Amino acid sequence: MNRFQSLSPDADQQRSRALLSHIEQAIADAGGWIAFDRYMELALYAPGLGYYAADPGVLGAWGGSSDFVTAPECTPLFAATLARQVADVARSENLDTIVECGAGSGRLACDLLAALDAQGWLPRQYAILEVSAAMRARQQDAVAGLPEGLRARITWWDALPDRFDAVVIGNEVLDAMPVKLAVRTAQGWLERGVARADDAQQPLRWADRATAIESRPSMRALPAGAVTELHLACDAFIATLGERLGRGLLLFIDYGFPAHEYDHPQRACGTLRCHRAHRAHDEPLWQPGTSDITAHVNFSGVAQAAAQVGLDLLGYTSQARFLLNCGLLETLGAAVAAAQDGISGAPMNRAGLAQTAAVQRLLSEAEMGELFKVIALARGLNTPLMGFTHGDRRAALRAEIAPQVAR
Repeated sequence: MNRFQSLSPDADQQRSRALLSHIEQAIADAGGWIAFDRYMELALYAPGLGYYAADPGVLGAWGGSSDFVTAPECTPLFAATLARQVADVARSENLDTIVECGAGSGRLACDLLAALDAQGWLPRQYAILEVSAAMRARQQDAVAGLPEGLRARITWWDALPDRFDAVVIGNEVLDAMPVKLAVRTAQGWLERGVARADDAQQPLRWADRATAIESRPSMRALPAGAVTELHLACDAFIATLGERLGRGLLLFIDYGFPAHEYDHPQRACGTLRCHRAHRAHDEPLWQPGTSDITAHVNFSGVAQAAAQVGLDLLGYTSQARFLLNCGLLETLGAAVAAAQDGISGAPMNRAGLAQTAAVQRLLSEAEMGELFKVIALARGLNTPLMGFTHGDRRAALRAEIAPQVAR
């Protein structure tokens, strides 16, 4: 990994060494081996040391100290379009609370509230559920710039209430939840974990053990030697939301696939990826805490976890189709005209061109448009969702839901 050394300043390397010692102690305490989901949890969230727990500047615009860009960071038109769906269902269903899970830099919260205000509807409460103290501090800095009437509606929840009614949103949250790794051998599936190595340059190594974890049916398509991810933490999170949601909508946007695509034989190396300084690499054991670690979402598993706690699957589609259904092109047209003193049509100045380029990134199949998906889960709602009017792909997920729990 020498090609990445220049990406880690001294402060990052010192923190990484401290986190490495913490991980090595966890390995020793566990008898010499920890499962990968435990390693990923420590690498990302160990208090004061993990990637998200120590560095609030990990996401943002291109360049600078950020490592990756999310859709809300690309353009406020993403939030403005999402606001149309949120306001429509909240008004129709008399829901006065929005909950954002993992609010990142706070950009989506700020832009979404401003867009809702422009549409003439605001929630009584905008609650942010955030596990990282560092990210919460960054969100608070972002929110401080809002007008008082918007800022006063935002609160932070330390935990989910036992019962709540709300519109729940999450953008690129599920992909950052710890995953287990499974490796297929001629004898069956093994669980991949982490152990210490006698190597000063790379002090951690992979180690595989027999596992009692149940594989999903679609994993039968994977060949010997294949590695894939099991999303127990994600499924448990969806189940907890479903158990505590009284009435409302869960809307998650993330990159991923239905199970039959997730476990396609051509994806035999799995989906685990790391991100540092807008570059991707595939060595999560390298300098823990200095790179983001993610895995694509198995949306069939999300749908099944939701069904098992009685949630309705209301929609599943690509990000491009969802945003188009919600009027992104109309929103873009209005924004370009506003940037051109009311003149509509093709962008003719830098502001209009920048907005159009950002929207292209949200919609393009080569960028975020197809890889990112949107899933809608709900309880007790009657309002049709505009985001799934065309191009709904629920059938691709229902095939993986057991008949006894399918709705």
